[in-house]
Amino acid sequence: MAQEIEIEFKNLLTEDEYEKVYHFLPFKSVELMEQTNYYFETEDLNLKQQGAALRIRQKQGQWTLTLKQPHAEGLLETHDSLTEEEANLWIQNKMTEKPHVSKQLDDLGISLENLHYLGSLTTRRKELAYKEATVVLDHSLYYDKEDYELEVEAGSKETGKKVIDEILHVCNIPNRETDNKIKRFYDRKRLQSE
Repeated sequence: MAQEIEIEFKNLLTEDEYEKVYHFLPFKSVELMEQTNYYFETEDLNLKQQGAALRIRQKQGQWTLTLKQPHAEGLLETHDSLTEEEANLWIQNKMTEKPHVSKQLDDLGISLENLHYLGSLTTRRKELAYKEATVVLDHSLYYDKEDYELEVEAGSKETGKKVIDEILHVCNIPNRETDNKIKRFYDRKRLQSE
């Protein structure tokens, strides 16, 4: 599918809280996946200013270019598949037109020539189905930082909120205002360059 609406709830965790959630749900029986996000932006942070983010995700040998944009129900995600060669060209700042993402970027007034590669974030992920939602435990590494996160993706805001609230309550974890990965990545990059 070239576009989808993503409805998700996030909560940063300490390492101990991560372990609590890991043992509360049957994550032990779920395969660990590793994925790497490669982020792109303009010099003047035009995407960020519009609440958007652009990444290539490498996961299980597949490369996907994704533009995330604000949407009334969550985030609008627009996808294009890439070959490994195309992904490597993007990372070398040699962007190639892709039908779905390029159209959305045009609508935002952003040209491929103005994009550049920022860096990468690697996540070790476990996910499972739980009460009509997908519950995800992430351990992410970027620059000199690592963090732990609980994500709940659902078909509706009501379901997602109910599931994350239950997990946080049962595991005695405070609800934390949590920025998405790209925002945390940007903040760390800014700190690194100061």
